[in-house]
Amino acid sequence: MSLTEELPIYKASYDMVLVIFQLVKNFNKEYKYTIGESIKNETIKLITNIYRANCSRNKIEYLNTARENLEVIRLYIRLTKNLHQISVKQLAYVSLHIENISKQLAGWYKSQNKVTNERKTEQQ
Repeated sequence: MSLTEELPIYKASYDMVLVIFQLVKNFNKEYKYTIGESIKNETIKLITNIYRANCSRNKIEYLNTARENLEVIRLYIRLTKNLHQISVKQLAYVSLHIENISKQLAGWYKSQNKVTNERKTEQQ
């Protein structure tokens, strides 16, 4: 187990948390405390699940949950664009963060799935 703070996916997720919190600050009051809080909570859950996956022997469970968190964030961000709370430029910027994290999660999941399958084969 490596230090969580040194993981590229943790760093990328942390950067996205900072971006999301900055974006939400500028939402209209009507959306800041509804969808804005939901996005912030979901990003915190995402980074928490990445931490838990890194610390756990059964990483697959937490990686699946982190992937779900990321898809919910993607949905919320798209919604905020349609509600005119973020610009196209901001949408593109956040989407780059989301795609980067998504690729890293997929790679981590794939490698852990391979390890899990190898362990099952050895036990048989």
